[in-house]
Amino acid sequence: MAVRRGSTKEKRHEGAARAKKNEKTADGEVRWLSPGEQETWRAFLAATRLLFEELERQLQEEAGIPVTYYEILVVLSEAPDRTIRMHDLADLTRSSPSRLSHAVSRLEEAGWVERLSCPTDRRGAFAHLTDEGFAALEAAAPGHATAVRRYVFDRITPEQSGELGRILGVIRDGLDAEGRCPGATREPGREEGSGT
Repeated sequence: MAVRRGSTKEKRHEGAARAKKNEKTADGEVRWLSPGEQETWRAFLAATRLLFEELERQLQEEAGIPVTYYEILVVLSEAPDRTIRMHDLADLTRSSPSRLSHAVSRLEEAGWVERLSCPTDRRGAFAHLTDEGFAALEAAAPGHATAVRRYVFDRITPEQSGELGRILGVIRDGLDAEGRCPGATREPGREEGSGT
């Protein structure tokens, strides 16, 4: 297991080094953003910050759930038997193991999630979404979906929605070379555990 983690870090480092090479032109000049790119980038930053502030406010006010906890509940609800290994859950929610462990502890206190020991690996653990947690998610989901629709999809056309999805997919897949995010696509020929 330790060897596999090390090789993943090496791959990330190699990917970052390749990206850094591409940040400069052949003569070593920095590829600065054009005025149009600068405007797009700043609009993206402002829109995402404002959107997540609104989604956080809505979930807290209506359901008493932070966005990060809601995301954990959603991922668990979509897993087989509503159960997933803790380290996989950390990957899927882009959380550090310590942050995820803290969040799961809080969700355990609420009775929404329980930790289960792994029968084949004493160090491993699973997170399981309880019936109470599933009910809490079901209660919170309509308000969250309404907020997402109000702040995003009601403001753009179906064509813009499709284009936005394609653009964000390209960005996500470029950043998530290992395909760990939900919906990520793997590069052709790259198989799990192939070592490439």
